[in-house]
Amino acid sequence: MNADGASDHAMADGVEFWDLRLYVIGRSSKSLRAAANLKQLCEKNLTGRYEMQVIDLAENPSLATSENIVATPTLVRRLPPPVRKLIGDLSDTERLLVFLRS
Repeated sequence: MNADGASDHAMADGVEFWDLRLYVIGRSSKSLRAAANLKQLCEKNLTGRYEMQVIDLAENPSLATSENIVATPTLVRRLPPPVRKLIGDLSDTERLLVFLRS
């Protein structure tokens, strides 16, 4: 891990790696939908080039403050830089693709 807490995944052979964290609260339908939408899109478009963590803020509420999470579900793209955030159930595939690649 580097100083920002992000994994140190270097580009290998020019291939970028995505480090994604999805912050949710509990197992609500919106949280489950967001996780499923993200997993499906990543498997289709980033196979073997991503790490995805689903973090339940109900289990560790202090992370909401330390990670500046103001709503859930929130997707945080830690790699590739810059760090970016997207709020919602991630059902808009086009918007999610633009987010991941920008």
